[in-house]
Amino acid sequence: MEFLKGFAAVTETSGFAAFFTQPDMHLNVIMILIGLVLLYLAIKMKFEPLLLIPIAIGCILVNLPLSEIGFLGSSEVIIKTLPVPSVLTPSMNPVTVNIAYTVTHHGGFLGVLFQSLTQNEILPIIMFLCLGALTDFSPLLARPVTFILGAAAQFGVFMALFLAIGLGFSPNEAAAIGIIGGADGPTAIFLATKMAPGLLGAIAVAAYSYMSLVPLILPPVIRTLTTEKERKVRMEALKPVSKTTKIFFPIIVTIVVGLILPSAIPLIGMLMAGNLIKESGVVERMSKMLQNELVNIATIFLGLTVGSTMVGSSFLQPQTIKIILLGLIAFAFGAAGGTLMGKLMYKLSGGKINPMIGAAGVSAVPMSARTVQIEGQREDPGNFLLMSAMGPNVAGVIGTAIAAGVFLALFG
Repeated sequence: MEFLKGFAAVTETSGFAAFFTQPDMHLNVIMILIGLVLLYLAIKMKFEPLLLIPIAIGCILVNLPLSEIGFLGSSEVIIKTLPVPSVLTPSMNPVTVNIAYTVTHHGGFLGVLFQSLTQNEILPIIMFLCLGALTDFSPLLARPVTFILGAAAQFGVFMALFLAIGLGFSPNEAAAIGIIGGADGPTAIFLATKMAPGLLGAIAVAAYSYMSLVPLILPPVIRTLTTEKERKVRMEALKPVSKTTKIFFPIIVTIVVGLILPSAIPLIGMLMAGNLIKESGVVERMSKMLQNELVNIATIFLGLTVGSTMVGSSFLQPQTIKIILLGLIAFAFGAAGGTLMGKLMYKLSGGKINPMIGAAGVSAVPMSARTVQIEGQREDPGNFLLMSAMGPNVAGVIGTAIAAGVFLALFG
């Protein structure tokens, strides 16, 4: 009998019982299924697995009822009324006093990580430091004109900004949504934590989902806006870039951007710092650490904490659907903007620039450049556009970070 009572008590406090007793649990079930879909896309389809796997795990964990692993810490002031002992007031009627004290409720593991590392922008900025060490700006430096293509690909960012405002989002929220078009996950997360923390989960999932879908999104845009003749253009091989140029580039960019747009320094400064560490050639151990151990640690914790924001009751809202659609529009228009600028440069150069490389300006390094390479070889198997496409590709990283700085200056 006692065993049955104990079993009943355990059953009543289990997650299974919570599915039937707590409100909105059907939303948690949906989010768990979404997490499983993300795992499928990451493991089976190999869509951005480095981040989709930890995001999916975080999503599933926080939607399991009663787990509180993603519970965010909070503080509250409690006021208690206490009687004053009669020995202190022998000749008076009973007296009471109000005592106020603060109680801190510590969050769950993922909640604490989110508050201390992601919400405070630490992880996104560390990701930019590592990204700088992983980036080779040689293709951009060998053909500086391709920076214009990376800038043109930011058209989708501003298009989504205005559309989001038209749909009722505040300028801050619209800016955070628009940056999805830059196809740069850390930048999207950085801006969302500053300007729209309530939308972080939806923005992060949209950004990384579309980054993983680059091979599906870019080709239709490219084929629609270019002709077969343009897609077959073979570009000249890039000239070698001196080590001195590679070292001075991050230093000059940091100083110039910092003076013009100080709000972009957290991103641009760390991106260029990581790149300088790599290109200096004198701190090889530090460079390898940024490219391996640190980026792996930052990636897994960034993914887990982003996934922890995807609680069913807050994530499954009409605005989430709007964000997903706006992200797709931003991404597609960004690729279109880069491609159209590529067509203009094709004409101005007398047919020497393949306009497809402009589509790589949406960042998503190096998947965008690889997609352009595949599209080029579809038309001409002997055409090698990868290194030419890497110029606007890495320029897009800088362009998105600068766009984020502009939004912070305007709306932050």
